[in-house]
This record gives sequence, structure tokens and C-alpha cells, in this order.
Amino acid sequence: MATRYDALIDLLVKANGTAPKHAAFGEYLEKLKLHAYRITDEDVAALKAAGLDDDTIFHATTDGAMNAGLERWRAGLAVLGDE
Repeated sequence: MATRYDALIDLLVKANGTAPKHAAFGEYLEKLKLHAYRITDEDVAALKAAGLDDDTIFHATTDGAMNAGLERWRAGLAVLGDE
């Protein structure tokens, strides 16, 4: 189902670039996707202890949050399209 926001979303995704890859992000990004409100200072400290800097953590966090939001948005559109 196409929406009037598709072009804007494409620009947002493109502007965000490629998410940083690191093994330490696995559990963190899953937690962010499913339970973002449970992210703690300790989660971020663990990423820093794994050698990641603030910019890399920020980029991965914004990418993960954006992708989780878009996944939910697309799921909602799919439901609306099936009615």
C-alpha cells in the first residue's frame, strides 16, 4: 500500500546510511526493537566496554529505532490493505 510519505521515508533511510556492525550490538538492538523503554545506562556502558564510541552507539540506536518504527508502520499498512 503506497502512502504520501513513501518518498520521505526513502530519503530518511538513505540519509541515515548504513548501520554500524559489531557483535556487541546483537542483544542491544533486539532489546531496542522489542522493549526500547528497558534500555539502561548499563546497556550503553556494555557497548562502550566492547570498544564502541558514542557516535557509533548513537548511529546504531537511531538506525535500530527507525527500523523498528518502520517495521511497525509497514505492518499497520499491511493490515489496512487487507481490509
